[in-house]
Amino acid sequence: MAISRLLKNILILLAIIFIILIAINIYFKISYPLSYINIIKKYSKQFGVDPYLVAAIINVESSFDKDALSSKEARGLMQISPTTGQWAAESLSLEDFTLDMLFDPDVNVMIGTWYINMLSNEFNNNLQLMLAAYNGGSGNVNKWLEDKDYCGDGENLKKIPFKETEQYIDKVIENYETYKKNYMMVNLRKLMMIKGLTL
Repeated sequence: MAISRLLKNILILLAIIFIILIAINIYFKISYPLSYINIIKKYSKQFGVDPYLVAAIINVESSFDKDALSSKEARGLMQISPTTGQWAAESLSLEDFTLDMLFDPDVNVMIGTWYINMLSNEFNNNLQLMLAAYNGGSGNVNKWLEDKDYCGDGENLKKIPFKETEQYIDKVIENYETYKKNYMMVNLRKLMMIKGLTL
């Protein structure tokens, strides 16, 4: 009788744990989706950008809505501005470029990852500065770096004058860390299953 009650309690506990794990998995898939993975991987590899960073920026910028259009006319998954789109199209030799092409996930992610790579080169791979420039413009970031009120060492911002940019950096970094932890664990589990191991 005691063994049967113990077994019943163990089964109930396992069922509760299973339900909690499913709920956590659903939460991550809703809050941190990972659509367009092949496009993200393709251009991340081409431009040397971490695909989890690209996914984080897409999630914060558009929640993976390829048709997103901001009040400032930024378009698509990575919310590429018309100016950045034109500049990238010239630099990447995209023929017959139109702003509507920024709604195409392939074109948008190509330009977005190219732009992240450009910002990485400009700001010596400093993630805070790269994200500040992606949101607030590299011209502003360069001005802030020269201003003692915002920067003490010429390389790192101690204060960001645009509240929106400060919040944007925090959101992207939080998303980036979550994508890395969550999806790297998923990939590790898949690899281990292929090898016949368990986690």
